[in-house]
Amino acid sequence: MKKITAITVSLLIMMGVVAMPTAVVYADAASVIKGGVDEINDGNDVPLEEQIRTIVNIMLFLLGAIAVLMIIIGGIRYATSNGDANNTKAAKDIILYAVVGLVVAILSYAIVGFVLDAFSG
Repeated sequence: MKKITAITVSLLIMMGVVAMPTAVVYADAASVIKGGVDEINDGNDVPLEEQIRTIVNIMLFLLGAIAVLMIIIGGIRYATSNGDANNTKAAKDIILYAVVGLVVAILSYAIVGFVLDAFSG
């Protein structure tokens, strides 16, 4: 056990030594981010805000599809639980978590839209 801990500590130290020069090089994070944003927009007619909206819309669609699938699975498990309390509770939890996840996804969509509108001027 001590050997595994020593190996883990030495690996973490080596990763820290490798990562330190990188952190020093990228000390000015704002210029790095601005350069990345400018690089994304080079030769591209679509503004960055629209690209972000497209990505968020795709992710919202996927999350919605997954949530609907989970609600269907929860409904099938609920219907086939035969009155077993544990299976019924598990099915209700699946449905509840799917609905909560869908609500969180919709709220995150609204937050991203608000932030993009606020910063795009």
